[in-house]
Amino acid sequence: MAFDLTSGLKSITGKAARTGLAALAIVLSSTVAFAADKLQYFTWSGYELPDFNKSFLTAHPDGVEASIFGDDDDAFTKVKAGFRPDIAHPCYDKVARWNKEGLLQPIDTKRIKNWDSIFPVFKNLPDIQAGDGKVWMVPWDWGNTSILYRTDLVKNPEASWNLLWDKQYAGRMATIDAVHDTPIVAALLAGVNPFDMTPAEMDKVAEKLREQRPLLSNYTTDMTSVEQALASGQLVAAMTWNASATSLKKQGVPVEFMKPKEGMLTWACGFVMLKDAKNVDLAYDFINSRLDADSGKYLIQSYGYGSSLSTAFAGVAKDELDKLQLPADPEVMLKSTIFTGPMKQNDDVAKMFEKVKAGG
Repeated sequence: MAFDLTSGLKSITGKAARTGLAALAIVLSSTVAFAADKLQYFTWSGYELPDFNKSFLTAHPDGVEASIFGDDDDAFTKVKAGFRPDIAHPCYDKVARWNKEGLLQPIDTKRIKNWDSIFPVFKNLPDIQAGDGKVWMVPWDWGNTSILYRTDLVKNPEASWNLLWDKQYAGRMATIDAVHDTPIVAALLAGVNPFDMTPAEMDKVAEKLREQRPLLSNYTTDMTSVEQALASGQLVAAMTWNASATSLKKQGVPVEFMKPKEGMLTWACGFVMLKDAKNVDLAYDFINSRLDADSGKYLIQSYGYGSSLSTAFAGVAKDELDKLQLPADPEVMLKSTIFTGPMKQNDDVAKMFEKVKAGG
């Protein structure tokens, strides 16, 4: 399935953060006292590392304070309830929801020094366009969601998402607890467009999810625990992001990041500026630091995720990219994967997914 990113979702023909280190969300409230002179950054676990914004910290030592969310649905809920960072890091499929709630202010691309180095496929995404040279999100990272499996415990499996429905591995599989991951895959296997479902089609997806539920060890966004369970053999297969494959391969664990015949999921995430941001100038400095080529190179080499910058890829050797299963041009990847765009029935699918997980 493939999608035309410049004209919106067209048809299904065969995400990103994300970073594969997502953790339980820190409970936050609108009454949290922020340091007035520090940039407040709301992001995925693992994306708060200082290595990603060295030039910012050189100019503003101790100038950023990070808060962590579990996934970007969790982030949306907290911001909608009144939590107000300066910058947040959702993925593309959620930007329209944030914007609809009036949570964002446009970002002026004239103040983004490396805007022209961002791959066109990302900077031309329809839902980030704010008009007059402004955008709602500055793309920074992209990657894939697929099945990571132990090659010594799962012998020569069919390259299909159906592996996560295989009864012989009952109790030894896990999947991601997010509406833009597991329900999308269930829809693909049910022959349904994940991004625009009728009520009858949603019922088909729910039934597919019910088939899977008793086979799973758990639903989770805690990739650290998933990686530990795969390393020990407690799990033999799990839905993960690129970073888990990169991490376990570096540890010498025999794993493979599958290329399902139905298509991996591909996501893109980036930086949004909150409407009530108190540190706008710091926010631009931070985004520009994150768009340094060295920052993107570190993202590629450390996590196995793609950078939005062509200049970052230029600094990584082809053989290293091949080992990471990353093409230097994201459009090559998108020709054979499913891009995670906005879900028209996101809230209804989320409620259905929660019901299924609870045994309904």
